[in-house]
Amino acid sequence: MPTALITGPTAGIGRAFADAYAARGFDLLLVSRDKARLQQVADAVTRAYGVSAEVLPADLSDRDDVERVALRLGDTDRPVDALVNNAGFGLARWFHDTSFVDEERSLDVLVRAPLRFSHVAVKQMRRRGAGEIVNVSSVAGYLPRGTYGAHKAWLTSLTEWMSLTYRDQGIRAMALCPGFVRTEFHQRGDMDISKIPGRMWLDAEEVVAEAMRDLAAGKAVSVPSRRYRALTAVARLAPRSLVTRLARIGR
Repeated sequence: MPTALITGPTAGIGRAFADAYAARGFDLLLVSRDKARLQQVADAVTRAYGVSAEVLPADLSDRDDVERVALRLGDTDRPVDALVNNAGFGLARWFHDTSFVDEERSLDVLVRAPLRFSHVAVKQMRRRGAGEIVNVSSVAGYLPRGTYGAHKAWLTSLTEWMSLTYRDQGIRAMALCPGFVRTEFHQRGDMDISKIPGRMWLDAEEVVAEAMRDLAAGKAVSVPSRRYRALTAVARLAPRSLVTRLARIGR
């Protein structure tokens, strides 16, 4: 059976991806810091879909842990057919109030780990002539949104390039760029979300369902929902004065 490696699968978008791939008949390799919650997800998808689910506890801000995951990802005897880089990291404070240690941890989780895993996955998938990579980015990458937006802009750009470069070699690469999604992300980051309009919130399962359709269609970037596709179009084409006003929403 094919195998999907998913980072950050214990809730929200990552958990929805775990269900989506298990429903397609993929065995799962689940990566997160919380071993107990990983095992709960593994047990649940095994019961629901009859697939195998392996847990690999790892802190993606720790480079030794990242290398352990990369080693498993590169195991030619147990190939990974799909990679979902979903693990998140949020900083609720302003840039001038954060510690550089936390900024580096954010960079490691949101940039370095997806880079490392994508690099390994592409090498393995090219040899087999097939595979898919989903990098969970954000519409924040289209707006001036601090280091988080900068990290996501980088991830979207890299993924678009991978799609362009490797699609003829059997590899589908796609950046998923949702807006605000009802997950644990904002609560765990102690972020004030009280000013975000209700119409701006998305459901994780619907986000992933649309992402899977876009991946099957060969899209390089998936922006779920019409309202966020409109917002990204504005961010690309509108005067910067309007873009900066949009960027203040939910700050």
